[in-house]
Amino acid sequence: MSTTPLLDGIHHLKLPVSDLEKSLDWYTTNLGYELMVNFVEQGVRMGVSLDHARGGPPLALRLNPDRAAAAAGFDYFAIGVPGQEAIEALAGHLTERGVEHGGVIRTPVGWVLLGVHDPDGHELRFYTVPLEVPEGLPRPFTRES
Repeated sequence: MSTTPLLDGIHHLKLPVSDLEKSLDWYTTNLGYELMVNFVEQGVRMGVSLDHARGGPPLALRLNPDRAAAAAGFDYFAIGVPGQEAIEALAGHLTERGVEHGGVIRTPVGWVLLGVHDPDGHELRFYTVPLEVPEGLPRPFTRES
């Protein structure tokens, strides 16, 4: 019997935001998220839970301007996209909406869309899945800096 704890994927991702309405609009308009739950405290909406109909991970946004500022510029997570055609389509979709990004590039582990930032500057990365392990490297593999 294994002593490794049993886990089952990601339940949700949560990001601190400085302006809940602006961030909610950005994620629904640009990435297709849908509002599922409002979290109201003392009559004030302090957070939201979002779902994605086409495979995006569940996402929560929590009003916390100080933490949002501290998290700006860091890529806390990467979202999987099913293949090169889908990631190219995502890049085009974002471009059409005026969202700046670094374009789709080929990496040793697949295709990646870099340089997408939400209103608080959180960097969102999108990688094609499944992970492409370079030939000759064991899975999981390490890379040297």
